[in-house]
Amino acid sequence: MNILVLGGGGREHALAWALAKSPKCEQLFVAPGNGGTAKIAQNIPHLSPEDGNAVVGFARDHAVDLVVVGPEALLVAGVADAVRQAGILCFGPDMQGAQLEGSKTYSKQFMDANNIPTARYESFTELAPALSFAEELGAPLVVKADGLAAGKGVIIAQTDEEAKEAIKSCFEGAFGEAGNTVLVEEFLTGPECSLLAFVAQGKAFFMEPAQDHKRAFDGDTGPNTGGMGVYSPVPIVSEEEQAAMQKIMQTAAAATAKEPFINDYRGVLYGGFMLTANGPSVLEFNVRFGDPETQVILPRLESDFVDATHAIACGKPEDVHLTWSDEWAVCVVLASKGYPGAYETGKVILGVDEAEALPGVVVFHAGTSHNTDGELVSAGGRVLNVVALGESFEEARERAYEACACINFEGKQYRSDIGRRAALGRSAWE
Repeated sequence: MNILVLGGGGREHALAWALAKSPKCEQLFVAPGNGGTAKIAQNIPHLSPEDGNAVVGFARDHAVDLVVVGPEALLVAGVADAVRQAGILCFGPDMQGAQLEGSKTYSKQFMDANNIPTARYESFTELAPALSFAEELGAPLVVKADGLAAGKGVIIAQTDEEAKEAIKSCFEGAFGEAGNTVLVEEFLTGPECSLLAFVAQGKAFFMEPAQDHKRAFDGDTGPNTGGMGVYSPVPIVSEEEQAAMQKIMQTAAAATAKEPFINDYRGVLYGGFMLTANGPSVLEFNVRFGDPETQVILPRLESDFVDATHAIACGKPEDVHLTWSDEWAVCVVLASKGYPGAYETGKVILGVDEAEALPGVVVFHAGTSHNTDGELVSAGGRVLNVVALGESFEEARERAYEACACINFEGKQYRSDIGRRAALGRSAWE
């Protein structure tokens, strides 16, 4: 098959990497791609991935058999709808399904309608009632911009004053139109865990659990980010908790085969869970592969990724057969100085080849490009995803940080404690 991946981040590099490993992948395109995808695929930098008509035109011109959509914004914009309407197979849900991530209010209503456990919340379009509800809940609490905000539209307010300022900032445009509607939500405690599933025809096929690190700095401090590191599997998750998460995900998947979702939910459903004392509770649903969860999940996939994506895109879940490695995977994100705030780009990156020469190490490019001299340079907030596999959690962590030390660019910042709490056991969250 000829395959087109839409997107240009670390997730898309990981998707392209997994697709390229299959003998069934004939020609691979990535639009726009990045400095890493250029090594394994043909980058299409001038194709606008959010333009459904342009994507369809390129797919027809290049005999593309399957389009794999990476970012959520493209799904919310209806790119998958346009591709499927043109008679081309597409991995990714339609606009209706994408609202599970495109609107946090809509997603919460979906959870309520299907008896899916989640935090108490209210949704607001005006400041005064939002402040009143926040006062009623009391800090700590969570403030969320309703729309897409690149993983940064969630504020954990530890005090009543922080909650007040967070709500005001949303309504004052801190997250653009995404903050026109604001959710104020009960604060849940416990470890977080992500569980992703391939979904088609109301059936869910589960991937391996992963645990992300959202805060920018060591000790889970600083602002929320798109993710600073992740590992899989998750040693603190019990068999009972995993079974409960799978049951919730299957309930959600079954609901996507009913009105109003019946059109075309074919892709990934991502469940973000809080493992509370009362059992797993859903923090959010996403409608695409997680970033950086994908970067530790796909290296552990032993079965053919092209087979899985093709079966889902065809709406034939009975053809999905997944096998997983017993190895551990740890990913550390190397970011630009200042991320998730303002940062500079164009910094020359050295040492990636040396890092990848280490056993079990692969480096996925999140925000890179090449300058006019052909040098690899930074081109985003999150620059590289350094992933290491190991026979044990400790071995994978050590390898990941050894690889991080090989790579250098001006302003390189990263967390030094990815996976440390999990290595200490469940008590580290108590």
